[in-house]
Amino acid sequence: MTAPPIGVLALQGDVREHLAALAACGAAGVAVRRPSELADLAGIILPGGESTTIDKLSRIFELRDPLVSALQAGLPAFGSCAGMILLADRVLDGTADQQTFGGLDITVRRNAFGRQVESFEADVELVGLAGGSVHAVFIRAPWVEQANGQVQVLAQVELPGTAVSRVIAVRQGNLMATSFHPEMTDDLRIHRYFLDLVRAA
Repeated sequence: MTAPPIGVLALQGDVREHLAALAACGAAGVAVRRPSELADLAGIILPGGESTTIDKLSRIFELRDPLVSALQAGLPAFGSCAGMILLADRVLDGTADQQTFGGLDITVRRNAFGRQVESFEADVELVGLAGGSVHAVFIRAPWVEQANGQVQVLAQVELPGTAVSRVIAVRQGNLMATSFHPEMTDDLRIHRYFLDLVRAA
């Protein structure tokens, strides 16, 4: 029996990279653009990109409400960068009309690490991830300003040139998110971590 596929929200952003990572992990990945494509998914990835654009397109394609319902019903999800913003219950520095899909009891700050030219890379340790540090790519990335309730902090990073740390990876139940882009490296461990979460669900 074939395992149910993992969806990648394919409205905008790093869709191809996530699909390639899933394939490299031996998982079936499908691009999701319509409500009907949410049916029979084992989980879904919300990719890096532009959170306000993905939000607007999700409404135009009438995908937002069915996706919110699926997440509330327990569909496992992983959000990277913009995907973290979309899974957050609260957003700072967003646009006036910006909505999220919600599910993670966190407050995120949009573009917290600065503009595109201030993108950086760092090696970070993730709780529960074997094999040493992960090389993380941050591009106009958010960070978690506040994590409440059942949210588990998986990783933090020091701001470049300071001793101040910010939360950059979290998990709550079937939902997980990273500020950085694991799809932009050859390290598949975070995608495998998510697939383990999906199997456990």
